[in-house]
Amino acid sequence: MSRQSASAAPQSPSVPHVADSHDLIRVHGARENNLKDVSVEIPKRRLTVFTGVSGSGKSSLVFDTIAAESQRLINETYSAFVQGFMPTLARPEVDVLDGLTTVISVDQSRMGADPRSTVGTATDANAMLRILFSRLGDPHIGPPSAYSFNTASVRASGAITVQRGAKTKAEKATFERTGGMCPRCEGRGSVTDFDLTQLYDDSKSLREGALTVPGYSVDGWYGRIYSGCGFFDPDKPIREFGKRELHDLLHKEPTKIKVEGINLTYEGLIPKIQKSFLAKDKEAMQPHIRAFVERAVTFTTCPECDGTRLSEGARSSKIRGISIADACAMEIRDLAEWVRGLDEPSVAPLLTALRNTLDSFVEIGLGYLSLERPAGTLSGGEAQRVKMIRHLGSSLTDVTYVFDEPTSGLHPHDIQRMNELLLRLRDKGNTVLVVEHKPEVIAIADHVVDLGPGAGTAGGTVCFEGTVAGLRASDTVTGRHLDDRASLKESVRKPTGALEIRGAKANNLQGVDVDIPLGVLVAVTGVAGSGKSSLLHGSVPADSGVVSVDQAPIRGSRRSNPATYTGLLDPIRKAFAKANGVKPALFSANSEGACPTCNGAGVIYTDLAMMAGVATTCEDCEGRRFEASVLEYRLGGRDISEVLAMPVAEAEEFFGAGEARTPAAHKILTRLADVGLGYLTLGQPLTTLSGGERQRLKLATHMAEKGGIYVLDEPTTGLHLADVEQLLGLLDRLVDSGKSVIVIEHHQAVMAHADWIIDLGPGAGHDGGRIVFEGTPGELVAARSTLTAEHLAAYVGA
Repeated sequence: MSRQSASAAPQSPSVPHVADSHDLIRVHGARENNLKDVSVEIPKRRLTVFTGVSGSGKSSLVFDTIAAESQRLINETYSAFVQGFMPTLARPEVDVLDGLTTVISVDQSRMGADPRSTVGTATDANAMLRILFSRLGDPHIGPPSAYSFNTASVRASGAITVQRGAKTKAEKATFERTGGMCPRCEGRGSVTDFDLTQLYDDSKSLREGALTVPGYSVDGWYGRIYSGCGFFDPDKPIREFGKRELHDLLHKEPTKIKVEGINLTYEGLIPKIQKSFLAKDKEAMQPHIRAFVERAVTFTTCPECDGTRLSEGARSSKIRGISIADACAMEIRDLAEWVRGLDEPSVAPLLTALRNTLDSFVEIGLGYLSLERPAGTLSGGEAQRVKMIRHLGSSLTDVTYVFDEPTSGLHPHDIQRMNELLLRLRDKGNTVLVVEHKPEVIAIADHVVDLGPGAGTAGGTVCFEGTVAGLRASDTVTGRHLDDRASLKESVRKPTGALEIRGAKANNLQGVDVDIPLGVLVAVTGVAGSGKSSLLHGSVPADSGVVSVDQAPIRGSRRSNPATYTGLLDPIRKAFAKANGVKPALFSANSEGACPTCNGAGVIYTDLAMMAGVATTCEDCEGRRFEASVLEYRLGGRDISEVLAMPVAEAEEFFGAGEARTPAAHKILTRLADVGLGYLTLGQPLTTLSGGERQRLKLATHMAEKGGIYVLDEPTTGLHLADVEQLLGLLDRLVDSGKSVIVIEHHQAVMAHADWIIDLGPGAGHDGGRIVFEGTPGELVAARSTLTAEHLAAYVGA
C-alpha cells in the first residue's frame, strides 16, 4: 500500500520535471568555415540576435551549423529511398550540438529569376486560384491545369501495342490535355524582337564580315558555316538579298548540310541566337555578350495574351465577371477583398485557405504586390517576406525559426512591423534566431551573441554574449557603434547636370517626371513597394551610360573565387607566364596546370548516394590544385598557389611594387580593398562568401565599367554599422572622382550623407508611385512632410 501511494504521489512543485530541463541549444566546438572552436548556449523560446561585422561568422554559426544539422537529422528520419531524392547534407564541423529543435530557415537567397516564376506560383496562391476557377468558372473549360500558364495544351493520337496473355494487339488511342499556356509567348508574357541592324551590317557581304554577333567572325566556325552553306551568295551585300535568301539567313529551320567536308545542321541566325544566348540567365553571361543582348534584343508584351501569359480559353472563363488573369493582376489587398465576397459553400475550405494566404501577404506588408509579378523582380527583402508567408499562420510551436537579415530592403517605417512579427513568432513558444545589423532589431532581442572581432580569418570568435544593455556597455565593435548616428552634412555638392526621366510608368509609377541631379550623391528613398526600383531600373533611358549594381546574387561554383570572378586571375597568369617564359594556361586550375588527380578542385569528392558525400584533400597536390611542375615557377619568390592563398590586402602590396609589380592586377585589388574586402583570400570559393561579401564583390567588379552614372540598389545590405562608414567613404570617393552616384537606400546614415534626396510614396503599390519630396536632406528634415522625413529627423535628433 505504502509503495503504491509513493509511486502515485505527485512530484513536489519545487522539483522541476526532467523534461523541462532542456531549455538551451548548446553548441560546443563549432569550426565551420572561419569559426574558431565557438561554444555558445542559446536560450529556447526567446529571440536571439547574432551580430558582428560582415564575414565574422554569423551565418556559419546559425545557418551552416545549427540549421544545417537540424535539417540533416530530420532528413535521416526518412527511409534511404526517400533520402535518395533529397539534397545530401554533410555533418557540420562541430563537437556537440544539443537541444536542437526542428528548424525552419528563411534565408536571403533571391527567388529564382526564371521567367515563368511569379509571386503566385512561388506561394500557393496560384494553385488555389486555379482550383477555384476550375470549379466555379463560367464557362467551364477544364481541370486546374487549364488555367495554368505553365501547362501547354497537347493532343495526340496513334496506335498503342497492348499485350494480353500471349497475344499482342494494336489499339487506337487518343490523348488530350488542356493547358492554359498562351501559345504565342509560351507562358512568358513577352515576346522577343530583334533589332536587325545590331545583327549585321547590310552594306557588307558575309565574306566582308557583315555579321556583328559576338563569336560570328568571318574566320570563326559560325562565319564559315554561314559563308559555305550554299543557301545564298556570300559575296553579295546583304541589302541585295532576295526575300528567300534573307529568310534562309535569319529564320531557316534546322537543315542538314555539308560544309568543308563536315556534316552539320544549319539553322537561321535568329533561332540560333535564341538558343545560345537567350536561354541563359543574363547575369551568368560574359560582359560583352550581355551588352550585345541588351543592344539587339527587345522584349515586348505578347500581343495575343496582352502579357497575361494565358490562353484565350483561360481568359474567357470568369467568376462574377473576373477572369483568373484579372485576379492575378489585382493588388493582393484588393484580391483579398474580392475573395472575401465569394460565398460558395461547395468550395468553403478552399476559400478559407486562400483568404488566409492573401491576408498573410497584407499583414506582412506585401499587399501592394500582385500575383502576376515576376519573382525575379522582387527585392531581397520582398523575396524573404514572401517566403515567410507560409509560416505565419502555422500552428506549430517549439520550432526554431532562423532569419537572415529580415529587415533588408525595409524602410524604417516597415521595420516596426517586422519586429512585431518576430516577437509574435517567439510568443507562440518558438525559438527565433536572427542574423541582423540594424540597431532597431538588436534592441528587441532577449539575448545577443556578438561575433568578431574582425572578418574572415580575423573573426570567428564570440566577443560578447548577453543582454542588449550588456552589449552597449561592452567594448566590442558592435557595442561601440550601436548608438552611432550620422549627422546632416554642413554643405552639399552642387550638381553638374541632370538625368531626365519623363512619364515613367513601370509597375506602379504614375507618369513620373523627375530630373536626377548628376555629379552628386543622390539617395532615392520611400517605403518598400513605393516604386524606387521601378524608377531607376525600369525607367532610366538605356543610352544614358548607367552602370547598375542590383541585388541579384552572384552565381558561382566551388571552382569560382574572387580572383576568377573579378578577372584578376588573367593579369596574374600573364605575369607568371612572362616571368617564367611559359604559357599562361599552366597557371589556371581549370586548364592545363590543374592537378590531374583532382582536376584542379583541390579535393576529391566521393558520392555516397543518399548519405553526404565525402570531400578528402587531394594527396598529390595537398589541396593546392596545381600540378607539382607548375608550382616550381615563381613570381616575386611566390608560386601561384601561395599567391591565391594571400588576402587581398597582402596581394595589393605584393603586386604594387618590386619584382611582382603588375599594374592591371593592382588596380583590381585596390578596388576590392576599397569596398572593404581586404581580408578575403584570392582563392576562397565563392560558395563560402556571405551575402554582404558577394554584393561588395559585385560592386568592386562594376566599378571598373566605363560609365559616368552608378545606380546602387541598397549597398548597405549585409553591412555592419562599422562598415557603413567605410561604404560612405567609398561613395564619396566615387563622386569626387567625377562620377554620379544614385543609391536606392533605407539606411538613415546614407540619407543623411546624401547631397540630394528623392522620396517616393506616400505608400506602397497603388498608394505610391509618386514623388513626394525632392531636395537636400536638411530640407527634408525641416519639412517633416513624409514618413521618411519623420524617421530621418528622429535619427539625426532634429
